[in-house]
Amino acid sequence: MIKSNFAIFETAIGPCGIIWGEHGIVGVQLPEATEGRTRARLHKRFRDATEAPPPANVATTIENIVALLDGKPADFSRAKLDIKTLPEFNRQVYEIISALQPGETMTYGEIAKRLGKEPQAARDVGQALGENPIPIVIPCHRVLAAHGRPGGYSGSGGVRTKLKLLTIEGARLSDEPSLFGSLPLEARTDRQSGK
Repeated sequence: MIKSNFAIFETAIGPCGIIWGEHGIVGVQLPEATEGRTRARLHKRFRDATEAPPPANVATTIENIVALLDGKPADFSRAKLDIKTLPEFNRQVYEIISALQPGETMTYGEIAKRLGKEPQAARDVGQALGENPIPIVIPCHRVLAAHGRPGGYSGSGGVRTKLKLLTIEGARLSDEPSLFGSLPLEARTDRQSGK
């Protein structure tokens, strides 16, 4: 049995957890209503994990999660993840979405196309995202349904959490212009100043 450890940490959206093993991070737990509930959910997913101070590379990932959820820049490119036991298709999906920057989104169908699969594979993409064990670091919240609809989210809090994450990152959920987006700059300035 591979030994795993966890730590609970506070973020702008509540207490999160992170789980790591010998080969890297194996899970992130999104917040529940209380730290106790977050801890209980984490233990349900990783029964044998024991609480421990995070090693330096995990501590850096925690700092980046905290920063991102506070609306600040974060870079997860150096996070050491242990996903080798996950299905190949899932890993391919996670590789694509890990390249998305905060505020960028893709649709399930776009990912299926990029993988060279039929558009019907969008459902398989959704399933892979629902099985993502390391949300935020592997940013499954940046994947939308067609026409900017949020689609599903299997993390704690469901779609509400997904929308909160996208809002923090400044993502646009549709191609509709913003209130002043289609006006010339002068008209936007006049309208905003009340002229």
